[in-house]
This record gives sequence, structure tokens and C-alpha cells, in this order.
Amino acid sequence: MLQQQIKELAKQYAEEFTGIRRHLHAHPELSYQEFETSQFIQARLTEYGIPFQVMATTGVVGLIKGSNPEKRIVALRGDMDALPIQEENEVPYKSTRPGIMHACGHDVHTTCLLGAAKILNELKGEWEGTVKLIFQPGEEKNPGGASLLIKEGVLEHPKPQAICALHVNPQLEAGLLSFRPGRAMASADEIYITVRGKGGHAAAPHLTTDTILIAAQLIVSLQQIISRNNNAFSPSILSISSIHGGFTTNVIPTEVKLMGTFRAMDEAWRFKAHDLIRKQTKGLVEAMGGEADIHIDIGYPSVFNDEDLYVKALKIGQDYMGAENVELTEMRMGAEDFGYYGLQVPGCFFRLGTASKLKGITAGVHTPVFNIDESAIETGIGIMASMGAFIQ
Repeated sequence: MLQQQIKELAKQYAEEFTGIRRHLHAHPELSYQEFETSQFIQARLTEYGIPFQVMATTGVVGLIKGSNPEKRIVALRGDMDALPIQEENEVPYKSTRPGIMHACGHDVHTTCLLGAAKILNELKGEWEGTVKLIFQPGEEKNPGGASLLIKEGVLEHPKPQAICALHVNPQLEAGLLSFRPGRAMASADEIYITVRGKGGHAAAPHLTTDTILIAAQLIVSLQQIISRNNNAFSPSILSISSIHGGFTTNVIPTEVKLMGTFRAMDEAWRFKAHDLIRKQTKGLVEAMGGEADIHIDIGYPSVFNDEDLYVKALKIGQDYMGAENVELTEMRMGAEDFGYYGLQVPGCFFRLGTASKLKGITAGVHTPVFNIDESAIETGIGIMASMGAFIQ
């Protein structure tokens, strides 16, 4: 039975790939700078006898053909960039690069895809179709490595009928998986606003344009865009998270800068909201006697899990792990550039449990003490191999 063969190989290779994860963790590289990581992946694929090509400078795309390779084509994606965070864990595989850390688990994602590649290649006579392996750079930074790979044709020649990816979940115990149909993660756009006006003495505000007051009114006013225009059943968030203006107690500044983020689950509402934000900003600031510049940096689209593919992936997860070990993923307002793939082909983005309350491994991603229970490696390489072998 193919599933049992995958399980046995995942168990057999668990120690090897735990070592690979530790190597990657100790040698993190920032977005679009994953040169050593890319070379490491290329060396492993060469060792396994899997053909590949390099795309988007550091991306690596491999291809494994099973029996009857034209029957179906499935893509598996693993991102590989790290974050500009100083690691505080005291472990043998602690980051050797000051100020850079695999704090989002991309070392795990790359490891799981490499492990799946080795297993699928060894068993390629046992499954039908073709599996495309996408080792992706730059998930953590706009414009997102997914968008660059898509522009270079990663979803063509051959075009996959489905794409799957996993992500570590430090709130989920190792040995568990979680899936979600439909809306899974939000889009993420960055907002930059500059309010300008006549500055002057704070004791004579009538002779100035009070840019601080205008900015304060604008921050409150922008919240009404969400509360009064968005469908309450479609999650959306507008957060102004930075305000810079003034330098002392008795001077009204000529300029105040605001920065923030806008998140949405619905793509139509997302761009309608952009127009409302621009209109509200210009109108309010000008009505109060100031001027405004606004720039919205378009970020990642929302992640939508194709309903039919979700059903198939969920069944594979339940068959591999046991239904009692598969949970429902909560909707998240965080963002992931996997959303770009889902705009082109059916996608399924699911979660791999990596926590251990017993071992005290519970820190969240993007923190300097993030780590995983390494027993999750065996689960991760096995489930990714299963997705490649069984998704129809």
C-alpha cells in the first residue's frame, strides 16, 4: 500500500531531514538573498536524481514524473527565506548569522518539501502523474517570490491542476494537522499618508493648520470605512500603526506622517476600500485646511482554499494521520503570498502542528524564541509526499 510505504520512508528519513532542518536553521538568508539555500537545494535534488531549473534568481523548481505522467500534474510549494530577527534560542543549531533567523518556520517548509521529493522520487513507479516542486524565495517581502515565479512561468510547462503548501503552526501540537475551506488568510496592503499644513507656535493655533489635530481626526475617521461600508460577515481590518510629527511641546509641525495596514478577505471589497480610503483622506484633510499625499502599496492577495481541493486534501490528511488528529484551521488576518498561486490554479494551504506544551515549545512565529518540536519533521515530509502522490 502506497500510503504505508510513504509512512515507512518518512519514519526512516526523519533523522536525516531533522539534520537538514537544523542546517538550514543555522544558516538563514533574507528574502531574495537565499543563494546558499538555493545551492543546498540544488545539490540535494541532484543527489536524488531529480531534474530542476533555477527561476527568479534563487528559486528552484524540480519535476518528478511518476507512471503515466500526463494523467495529473500537482505542484507542492515550500518557501525558504528568513527574517531580520536576532535569535535568542540557545540550541546547537542556533542561527550563525547575526540579526537573521528562521523565525517563521521556512526552514521547516523547505525541509518538508525536500523530504517529500526524496520519497516521491523513490516511489515514482507507485503513483501516477507529475509533481512539480516549487522552492520559493522571498515570501516575507513584497512583491512576494510567488509573484516573481508566476511571471517567469512557474505554473506553465507543465501547468499544475492543483497546488498545495503547508505552514508551521506553533499553536497546534506536533502530530496534528489543520485545514480550512474557502477564505483562509487576508490580503495585506500598506498605507502611507502625509498630512501637510502651515506650522507655527502651539500657543497660537489659529495662525496655523494644526496637522496633529487633522491627523488625529483622520485616524478616527478612517475606521468608519470599515464599520459603515464593509459587509460585517466579511472580515476586514484597517490599522494605523505609526504616527510621526512634531519634535517639541510648543511647535505645531508642518507635516505629520501616518503608516498602517489594510487587510481584507474579499478582493472586490479590498479595492473598493482603497478608493474610499483615498477619498476620505483627501476630503477630510482638505476640509480642515491641510493637504494630503496618500500611497497604498498593493501587497499579497487573500488566500482562498479551493473547496473541491480542500475536500481532497482533508481526506488525504485524515487517512494519513487519523481523523482525530486533523482539526479546522481558524481564519487569520495574516497574509501569505501563496494567495498569488490560488488566483491562477486551485490551491490548498494547510497547517502543520509544531508545538509541544510538555517541552515548553509554544513561542509564536516572528519572535526571537520561535522553535519547533522536531517530531513534526516526520509528519511534514510524509504529508507533503502524500499530497503529491494522491491529489487528483
